[in-house]
Amino acid sequence: MRLKTRIAIRMAKITSFVIKKMNRGSGVTLPGKIAHMIDKDILRELSQQVKNKTVATMGTNGKTTTNSLLYHVLSAEGHEVIINRTGANMLNGIISAFVLATNHKGQITADYACIEVDEMASVAVLPQLMPDGVVLTNISRDQLDRFGEVDITLNKLIQAFKSVPQTRLAINADDMMSVCMAEEAGNDFITYGIDEEIFDTTSKSEIRESIFCRKCGTKMEYQFFHYGQLGLYSCPGCGFKRPRPDYLAHDIRLEGEVYSFSLNELRVDTTSRTPYNVYNTLSAYALLKGLDIEAPHFKETVEDFSYENDREVLFHIGDTRVQLHLAKNPVGFQQKVSLVLRDEKEKDVIIQINDGFQDGRDISWLWDVDFQYLQEAKACSLVCLGTRRYDMALRLKYEDVAYSVADSMEEAVRAALRSSAKNLYIIVNYTGLYETKGLLERIKKEAE
Repeated sequence: MRLKTRIAIRMAKITSFVIKKMNRGSGVTLPGKIAHMIDKDILRELSQQVKNKTVATMGTNGKTTTNSLLYHVLSAEGHEVIINRTGANMLNGIISAFVLATNHKGQITADYACIEVDEMASVAVLPQLMPDGVVLTNISRDQLDRFGEVDITLNKLIQAFKSVPQTRLAINADDMMSVCMAEEAGNDFITYGIDEEIFDTTSKSEIRESIFCRKCGTKMEYQFFHYGQLGLYSCPGCGFKRPRPDYLAHDIRLEGEVYSFSLNELRVDTTSRTPYNVYNTLSAYALLKGLDIEAPHFKETVEDFSYENDREVLFHIGDTRVQLHLAKNPVGFQQKVSLVLRDEKEKDVIIQINDGFQDGRDISWLWDVDFQYLQEAKACSLVCLGTRRYDMALRLKYEDVAYSVADSMEEAVRAALRSSAKNLYIIVNYTGLYETKGLLERIKKEAE
């Protein structure tokens, strides 16, 4: 190993130790930055030491859950696996994951690496990571001030994948933008998809990321939409159509509050309350199959897997059922609106919208969510919070949805706990997630 690589690893580990010792964070980004400053090629050096395969997960929605599921499946088979488990998915966070996984000799001994990669960081990351496979969940708008419109993201991904022509892709066949991207990138790819119409009207919204064929410009036709632009599509102009998926989720059922479905010959019963996790599970399954990675305990792992990842968390505080959900873009938020509507009981709802760096400063995407459905939510109260609470309130006002505005999440939560509904939904974007989770854990502990 090169001397500067050894120095970079040593300094990164010292940085991580100091950060944790001083309680200044989890130490998962700065160590990678320090290591990269010392050795620009450290990620390439360490990723090549992974014994078997490195897989990456990308996409606007679902990549954290999918990557976590891949990690748990491989770990359940007895493998040592590297993961950037905190969602530190930019270059420095990914370098940190590898550096901090080295042994006392500065070497990687892991069998596999499961790495979540931010789409905008992919051009810098993939040529160094050199993954054997990448699963792409979908392409849609996210953080407009950073990503811009969806075509910018698509073109970035094409550039990134062309830099790693040996990488095999697992692509969502129901997303025409992902399929077009894969064809233009030129990588070998497999597809996965859902033939059944399982998403309700509220989930689907009327907002489409793209309604025109990328190949000829003709308006696309759909047999049906899942949500966004995902569905069974075809172009009447050039004949481009949704390919028959190599891997299908089928016989999908909502039993009680959770989903069960079949993946080819395998039947799995999940702990997920949202249909989107059918896609996440299917995408992980497809990638493993596409890379010939044996996972005989896939079914058992999925059935024991928690889909929450701190982004879909259920609490019971006293006699109140509290659900905390992350929503960060139009597609994701529409799924949460659908979740609220599917619950026919009375409820209280809190929506917190911030505009920190992780959230994105531009929150104009709120106007692409069909909030009018909340008129039928049987909400005893709907409270708007966060730095952009008045923007959220204005959006609801235009849809004639009753609301109030508050300054304190704690006061809003405690008021909801006193409500007769005993059924609380809290929807937040990034910067409110962990703070709210911590608040709920503290209040729960007080109530016990």
